[in-house]
Amino acid sequence: MRYALLLKPHANVRYRQSLQKLAMIELKCMLSAWGMENVEPQWQMLCGEPFLVFDTDDMTTEAWREISRHSAICLAAELMENGQLRPIERNVQSLLPDDLPHVLKYKGKTNADFTYMMLHCAKAASAFAHEEGPLRVLDPMCGKATTLFCAMCEGNDAVGVETDMKSLQEASTYYTRFLKLHMLKHRTKESSHTLSKGGNAHLITYEAAADAQAMKEGRSIHLDLFNGDAARLAEMVKPGSCHLIVSDLPYGVQHAPRENGGMSALGRLVARVAPGCVKALKKGGALAFSFNLNTLRRKEVEKILSDAGLEVLAQPPYDDFSHWVEQAVDRDVVVARKP
Repeated sequence: MRYALLLKPHANVRYRQSLQKLAMIELKCMLSAWGMENVEPQWQMLCGEPFLVFDTDDMTTEAWREISRHSAICLAAELMENGQLRPIERNVQSLLPDDLPHVLKYKGKTNADFTYMMLHCAKAASAFAHEEGPLRVLDPMCGKATTLFCAMCEGNDAVGVETDMKSLQEASTYYTRFLKLHMLKHRTKESSHTLSKGGNAHLITYEAAADAQAMKEGRSIHLDLFNGDAARLAEMVKPGSCHLIVSDLPYGVQHAPRENGGMSALGRLVARVAPGCVKALKKGGALAFSFNLNTLRRKEVEKILSDAGLEVLAQPPYDDFSHWVEQAVDRDVVVARKP
């Protein structure tokens, strides 16, 4: 069967080129996770529009459930021998409306589709690639929670850590309003989480469900928001409790000084956070960090994660996510797995 996936349009022509590269990588990661690593997708213009096209007879219902969620496509179809397209239903339904990660706007926000791409590639790299049930996704530097909102829109539980209480409160206020607007059953609680090495972290917890009956039966989505230092992640997040870790690291566009040519300030930040991430991950769990190549070297990130005990995926299609975003920002992603 020949599949044809239509790429979402993007107003920025230059970023559209980056989007095509990332879309191809994401698809290859997902196909490989389902045993179709020998499938070779190609770009093909159909009726003047860009489609990712590939042939396979090995697509199962379970594999399509995951692959049809591809972050960069808006239509999936079978490409017939006569050139006609027969639409195929995609798995895009979830408890939470899909506008959740998009509505809240703020400076420096990561594009939600890019975040979905990281989530999908991390899951494909993990031992949980075939899991249908909810996973637990952690963002150790969650900002205003775009990554967490994306994770929950795909039916996962999420936990975030953020040092800036103002950002966390803004994310919490927005999420509360969102749940009320969509009339979803929910409950929230604020508490103080005691840290084992002294001090405490403010914790905001959410549970949301379609209705009271779903809440009673446990068919709900959970969100934990910690106000604390990501370097103390292990004191906030239970060891081995997270399937995936996904985070867009600070870009450091203004400054990212290096001391005597050594590790950058951003590199030291990653080195402080990495050990806690390793402890939080389940065995076979995967991590995806994105960063600005102009302020943080890929080799530096790879070494830090490797030294922390993770297996860095340096082979295709995981070896090069580098792409242009805007002036002063050339972004890349490193994916690593806990043995």
